Amino acid sequence: MKARIFKFVKWFLLIWGGISFVAAVYIAIWFGRFVLPNPAKIDSASPHDVSYVLDGCHFGGKQIERVVHSYIGSHGLLDGGDADAFAIKISNIDEADFVPKKDHPNEHWFRGDQLPPVLDAAVSLVSGWHNRFPWFPTGAELRSPEVYVYPMDFYCCCGSVDPAMATLVFVRKTDNMMFYFKDRR
Repeated sequence: MKARIFKFVKWFLLIWGGISFVAAVYIAIWFGRFVLPNPAKIDSASPHDVSYVLDGCHFGGKQIERVVHSYIGSHGLLDGGDADAFAIKISNIDEADFVPKKDHPNEHWFRGDQLPPVLDAAVSLVSGWHNRFPWFPTGAELRSPEVYVYPMDFYCCCGSVDPAMATLVFVRKTDNMMFYFKDRR
């Protein structure tokens, strides 16, 4: 009788250990997706993937004709990610799109040649990435009167005026192009 109980306990513990091992491997793989860096995705974004950009700057009614270029940086806890950038061709743009909305009084567009100092520093931060994304406008192009800037988010650290991270949207009226940049260093 003792031998039968020992045999039962032995098989029970072996099966329990096997199931626990498989569960531990599964959980490690599942958490690894969030912790380990993922490879960057280049020129693979669809209009659906970038629709949040138009919604975030109250351009939701515009049609995305196509995503011309995209870069979605690696997102992982160990590397922190670097940047996301999009070049989006959108339908007709007119001056009324850049007039402040009454339901969003603190959110508005700034002309590229009339930027406040903090936003100008954020544009400098973004323009520093031009060598990595040659399709993204240069700093001089971003500060031209044909470009409007919408600050979605930026973060200044330690009392400095210079942003450490920024999320900006740029619209170039001449060719109906919208550029999105999110620096996540």
